[in-house]
Parts: sequence; C-alpha cells; structure tokens
Amino acid sequence: MTGLPPARPATEAPEDASLEDAIARLLTLGTYAAVALLIVGVVGLLLGGRSPLDGGPRLDLGRLVSDLAALRPDGFLWLGLVAVIATPPARVAASLVRYLARRERGMAVIAFLILGIIALSIVVAIVSEG
Repeated sequence: MTGLPPARPATEAPEDASLEDAIARLLTLGTYAAVALLIVGVVGLLLGGRSPLDGGPRLDLGRLVSDLAALRPDGFLWLGLVAVIATPPARVAASLVRYLARRERGMAVIAFLILGIIALSIVVAIVSEG
C-alpha cells in the first residue's frame, strides 16, 4: 500500500475520469456532511439532557427548516439522515446525466429506472405511513 490512488485504465477517456472524480467527491462530501450533521444533532441532544436512543419526533419536512433555524437537535438529525439517504441517488442522477450526454441509451434507461424505483419506494413509504 503506497497511499496512491489506483491507476486508471488506459482505455478510460479523460472526461470519464473527471466525471468519476466529481462523483467520488459528491459521495465523499455527502457522507462527511451527513456525519457532521448527525454529530451536531447527537451532541445537541446530549447537551439538552436527552438520549439519542430515546427516539424522537417523526420526520416533518415542514418543520425541518424551522428546527434548523432554531438550532434544535432534531432538525440536524433529520437533515443528516436525509443526506445519508439522498447521497447514493445523487450518484445515480449524476451517472444518468453522463449517460444522456454520451447517448448511452441503455445505461441511461437503467439509471432512470433505478431513480424511478427509489421514487416509487418513497411514495409507497409515505402513503403507508399516512
């Protein structure tokens, strides 16, 4: 282990490499942001005398902004969880854009179907909760 990133295949086009680097940065930043938000939320709960294991309120997207503005720990926890959930679909969306730009129809259809399945699962979850 030299600590160097793995060499790129000789057949990989420069635009592919830059897109893959951008997607890697997106995943890394999304993960770091989610972890930071979760840490802020957990520390806020502990400072407020609450345990993160006691549970909390249900997700209410309408309250999320006001919770964050009021520096309520619940808002940071929910935003961190939303970031954890949203990061992988953001990677698929970025790949979809790439496939469309390169006119790779088959891969674009697959990426679109993956995003559709994710969207459908969110709708089903919301409907089944309500």
